[in-house]
Amino acid sequence: MITHLVTHSGGFHADELLSSVILTRLYPQAEVVRTRDERWTTPGAGKIIYDVGRLFDPAMGIFDHHQKGAPLRADGQPYSSFGLIWAAYGADYLAALQVPDADHAAVWAEIDSRFVLPVDLMDNGAVNPSEAGILAELTLPVLLEALKPPFDARGAAVEDAGFARALEIARAFLEAAVTQAAARRRAEAVVMAQITAAGTSRILELPMGMPYRGAISRAGADHLLFVIHPRDSDWALNGIRQSEDSFAQRADLPASWAGLTDGALEAASGVKGAKFCHNGRFIAVATTRDAILAMAEIAVAEALAQVN
Repeated sequence: MITHLVTHSGGFHADELLSSVILTRLYPQAEVVRTRDERWTTPGAGKIIYDVGRLFDPAMGIFDHHQKGAPLRADGQPYSSFGLIWAAYGADYLAALQVPDADHAAVWAEIDSRFVLPVDLMDNGAVNPSEAGILAELTLPVLLEALKPPFDARGAAVEDAGFARALEIARAFLEAAVTQAAARRRAEAVVMAQITAAGTSRILELPMGMPYRGAISRAGADHLLFVIHPRDSDWALNGIRQSEDSFAQRADLPASWAGLTDGALEAASGVKGAKFCHNGRFIAVATTRDAILAMAEIAVAEALAQVN
């Protein structure tokens, strides 16, 4: 039985915070102990030790990455304690969050590559925060470390209280990431079925708003240009991004619609019930399915005419 989760005292970082998220979910009865006392950081019964102890030995329940000869991923990239804990306990964590068994492998791999690895690399200095450009101060590791008390207000009690507050914020981000990854798996099955039903149409109709770009890409449905779906009391028309890291669309909505609403958009589009078109030309809204489908067909015709 695990009774204590042991990590280092003092200033905290994203890797042991996120490790603590996983371990406190799996062992809610265990006490988190923040210390560098060797009586605690030496492996023993009832303890999981992480980000401290200068040893990596899963069988003994210790997961540090600061020592010489620290473990590396198969591709040679370094682990932080978060990556080590994710590798050992990530599958159990997904089960605790009720991710379906059939989705475990895909969700585990997605979280590892998109969430865990960046934290590992930043913690080890293998990637510079400045690579995020203007968003460097808004990366999750930087934001979590910003929750540390200032240098002139430190002390064990204050730092432990800060860690406890930061832990719940870290928990919200990691659990949201898992929830969204699992949701993308559920959405993919729906999108794939709708792609089949759409045949050669350039327009994909979905039963509700949901993630779709990944499934469209995996299906090789390069012919699709726009997606429509009901949205509360109206209908939406969306473009399809060319890639995850770009806002560029396969096709933009007509330039003459950009930024227009209601009567002005109805006049520009010739569609009764047209309500709104974003100035960026990647989403439009109409009152009914017939209206949004008419707008989509106009957008497809204009996009194809520009290509030809």
